[in-house]
Amino acid sequence: MKLKQLISGVTALALCVSLAACGGTTSSTAEESSSAAQSTAAPEAVEETPEAATPETSGNALRIAGLKGPTTMGLCNLIADSEGTGEYEFTMYGAADEIVPLLVKGELDAAAVPANLAATLYQRTEGQVEVACINTLGVLYILEQGDTVQSVADLKGQTILTTGKGTTPEYVLRYVLTENGLDPDTDVTIEYFSEATEALAQLQAGKGTIVMLPQPFVTSALSQVEGLRVALDMNTEWEAVAGSKLVTGVLVARKDAIDRDPAAFEAFLDGYAASVEAANTDIEGTAALCEQYGIVAKAALAQKALPECNIVFETGDEMKTDLVNYFQVLYDADPSSVGGEMPGDDFYYGVAASEDAAA
Repeated sequence: MKLKQLISGVTALALCVSLAACGGTTSSTAEESSSAAQSTAAPEAVEETPEAATPETSGNALRIAGLKGPTTMGLCNLIADSEGTGEYEFTMYGAADEIVPLLVKGELDAAAVPANLAATLYQRTEGQVEVACINTLGVLYILEQGDTVQSVADLKGQTILTTGKGTTPEYVLRYVLTENGLDPDTDVTIEYFSEATEALAQLQAGKGTIVMLPQPFVTSALSQVEGLRVALDMNTEWEAVAGSKLVTGVLVARKDAIDRDPAAFEAFLDGYAASVEAANTDIEGTAALCEQYGIVAKAALAQKALPECNIVFETGDEMKTDLVNYFQVLYDADPSSVGGEMPGDDFYYGVAASEDAAA
């Protein structure tokens, strides 16, 4: 197995945890935003490399794609452990819109992607993909240069600098504000920018004191801006009002790849679970691998960010419950954000099979 670090140059990022539909103009914006939310890193953590190419195939190896940032951090120990085995082919990409056509055409078998991109892929492939696990929970944080914001209610009358208009970060922010009794259109001013770096630059220029950013960019920003602090963890705020977890990333796989060798796919998931455990226990070692494989450019940044990236391995009924609740909020805000319809039960790997067995 060889890892090919094929990360495209930094493009205009419509932000951070999200995307909308996968078709037409809306789709392009959504896919770009989704990769940004998971993978936006500090300016010094971003390196330009040649554009990604179609991955080569090698026998029956499982062809897996990843994006820079938290959605792939949990995979890096598995990448290292499987070096030379020929079981897996890992390819890194800089944007989700590079992965989508390859997965749709069957030139990739699986990918670590933003959660609602997985839902849109389910619709786009007419149900030919499944979500195997949740790999990342919320990575969005509201930062303040000051000490006035202690709760969501304290955002009333404030200006919030962020990215991701028309994508998941906007939906998350508006939902949390609304459920806390604030009108997003009148009680706060939300200013959107194309990149996290631009939003932060506006704060540094004195255009505001409050900004919403994703990890690992948050970690770098805290070290760059004097007096900047984490005011609100949007994962915590989401759970308080939604009663379920805020989901960021998942591992999605083509059904034909799973059916080709179900036992091999289960073995891959076992290895993935162990890799995630290592990512949460061996922080220093995992950070070094993140730099080695181009997931985060600097190990020092990855080491600081890892404990705040909410990397998990969630499967089965728990996965389905959290995703259904998350997708429902997005669907209610904009159906195109999940591909126009809620995914069917067959989208959730292992869940339908276990229910059928029980019946």
